[in-house]
Amino acid sequence: MRIALIPAICGLALSSPAFAQDTPPSENAIVVTAQRSGAPMWTIDTASGTVILVGELRAVPEATPWFPDRLEEATAEADRVILRARPKVSPGDVLRLIFRGGRFTKLPGKSVAGDYLDADQRARLAALEAQYDIDYDRRSFLMTGFDLLARRLDFDDDTLDDATEVVEKAAEDADVRIVRPERFRGEDLLDNLADAPAVSHIPCLEAAMSATEAGASIIRARGDAWRSFDIPAVMNNPLEIALGRCWPWADPELGEEIRQVWTGMIVDAARQNGVTVAVVPLRVLAEEGGVLDMLEGEGLPIGGPDWRGSPAS
Repeated sequence: MRIALIPAICGLALSSPAFAQDTPPSENAIVVTAQRSGAPMWTIDTASGTVILVGELRAVPEATPWFPDRLEEATAEADRVILRARPKVSPGDVLRLIFRGGRFTKLPGKSVAGDYLDADQRARLAALEAQYDIDYDRRSFLMTGFDLLARRLDFDDDTLDDATEVVEKAAEDADVRIVRPERFRGEDLLDNLADAPAVSHIPCLEAAMSATEAGASIIRARGDAWRSFDIPAVMNNPLEIALGRCWPWADPELGEEIRQVWTGMIVDAARQNGVTVAVVPLRVLAEEGGVLDMLEGEGLPIGGPDWRGSPAS
């Protein structure tokens, strides 16, 4: 992040301009309405139209004050929305998961955590096992990481609707066209996960342990940073780091494909007339070398919160 907030964001505390019933709102009015929701977002203004990039935070805490109804209002006036794809999972994929489940949930063969972790890593894991009275010794590092984040840290409890859910419902209600990337086949995702060596998930485990050790306060801090547009603070939060270091985001092939697909769709949308609302996971947008960096590399004018932070001195 480094570009200053666009002037329209000063309208956060103002009401939307009033329009006659038969007069469509201007592109700028739609942008201002979307920004009044309180979600961090960026705009790309071109000769043909405007793209609004909403930085989605997974599992927004109930304690985080934002106004999804204003994002709904803006969505209803948009020409199109771009939302994340849903995995294409077939009954055959479910059977594959059942018969190959051990490859996803357990370490290979008869190996145990100590066969892969160094002494410090294993000691940290042992401390968490004792704290939560659970045995992770044979469990895969990815499943252990997910368990620590979702069940021990409990980061996705007491949350609000994600921006994708808000925009999807509003678009369906207003008959606004929804565009999605081509879906990944469930078979491909399962094969990718099954073929990943156990050691490739150690960074996920380490980050999940750090987040869990830090405690529940990081959940609120992450939500507060998101709401105050402090994007570097979100990206440096132990919970966000953990989510970004776990599969599929951290997988070199899948992660790069996800970034390329999002960038291509947004570049295409910038060439179209009217307003596009795109809801993109914040970690995909704001990470180093992520979608915002790639869009800037394409020469597109990006307005919105600083996503890089101040350079190190």
